Amino acid sequence: MKVKKDKVKIITLGCSKNLVDSEHISAQLKNGNVEIVEDENKANTVIINTCGFIQPAKEESINTILAAVENKQQGKLKNVYVAGCLSDRYMEELIIEIPEVDKYFGATSKPKTMYDILNAMGIDYKKNLVGERSLSTKHYAYLKISDGCDNPCSFCAIPIMRGGHVSKPLKEIINEAKKLADKGIKELLVIGQDTTYWGMDINRKREIAKVLNALSDINGIEWIRLMYAYPSRFPDGLIEVIANNEKVCKYIDIPIQHISDNMLKIMRRGITKKQQIHLLESLRNKVEDIAIRTTLLVGHPGETEEDVQELADFVRDFEFDRLGVFTYSHEEGTYAHTYKDDASQREKNKRHKKILDVQKKVSEKKNRGMLNRVCRVIIDRKEFDYYIGRTYKDAPEIDQEVYIKSEKKLIDGNFYDAKIYDYEEFDLFGEIIHN
Repeated sequence: MKVKKDKVKIITLGCSKNLVDSEHISAQLKNGNVEIVEDENKANTVIINTCGFIQPAKEESINTILAAVENKQQGKLKNVYVAGCLSDRYMEELIIEIPEVDKYFGATSKPKTMYDILNAMGIDYKKNLVGERSLSTKHYAYLKISDGCDNPCSFCAIPIMRGGHVSKPLKEIINEAKKLADKGIKELLVIGQDTTYWGMDINRKREIAKVLNALSDINGIEWIRLMYAYPSRFPDGLIEVIANNEKVCKYIDIPIQHISDNMLKIMRRGITKKQQIHLLESLRNKVEDIAIRTTLLVGHPGETEEDVQELADFVRDFEFDRLGVFTYSHEEGTYAHTYKDDASQREKNKRHKKILDVQKKVSEKKNRGMLNRVCRVIIDRKEFDYYIGRTYKDAPEIDQEVYIKSEKKLIDGNFYDAKIYDYEEFDLFGEIIHN
């Protein structure tokens, strides 16, 4: 097949799982003699990897498609291809509404989508490139160990777009991780729609602990960070691995979504308040100085003022180390769509602010407690006079950072000891301690 020489800009929207998919596509394109460019003005083809999770993400995806189509109509682009979750979920509607797109594809996590995109560009898929990625990050990388989800959460459209849970075989995970280590990656962020479900479709066991232990044997990898750990039916042995494996960060991202039994039942989370508190307390008691990150959802149909207050009280009392809050989006096809969306956007925003204001006080208190402490930090970048790094308690892009001034040049991806001398609600300031 004749290879078309092209300059392609890949625009990735949405989550880190989409980013990984785009990196795989990019590696195949580069192998096909395609130049991947960062500047859209230098591209003659744009591939948009869309997100269709909630309404704001849909709107961003649509606006990005329309902007690319306008550039095509002005002669600035030759081809516009659209893939990803939005394209997968609304392909028929998109073909009718925005026919100027050259071709629509499914979710980029699906092997067929990879084949179809390459075929449209006249490129052969190379099996020997399985696990290869053209990285958009430097010293950390996301490692996707599964796709899809089997959980019945009322508000979530992920199973509609990405299907049921499929675990990536351990051999493939390790192969990909070794390739990342060979490229200088020092921190792996283990991701999936539900990472703690890994193995259920292989051995009928939740074996995420096995994955983490295997990853820790890879030379060059220094930090392994577990994201998207579903709280219901939490796997045996995972807490022990976080506590005892030196390469596994004493950190867990465990989205509880809510705490009131009323809302946990309505949200179909498969867990009670008592069970959730027991799990969170077990993590705190068994893993010394663990950082627990969670995600909360407010404004779901059926949520009362009492539910919101119960959640706010729990956030205040438990003192999560890191926390994100989102407002409910009424998504067609989900179980919750059968309910009336009984909270206005203004009310949802009010509840969002209520929880975030509580967390601000918690975070400020915790950061105050970091004063004069020495932390190990990994340097991510430099901005103006500051080197910016993270402790083991912080995932890139979503958690807080440490701002560091140093007369000595610091290297991105290297680890340093920093003494904290100041703080803000969601950031720390430190100075390097030179040995």
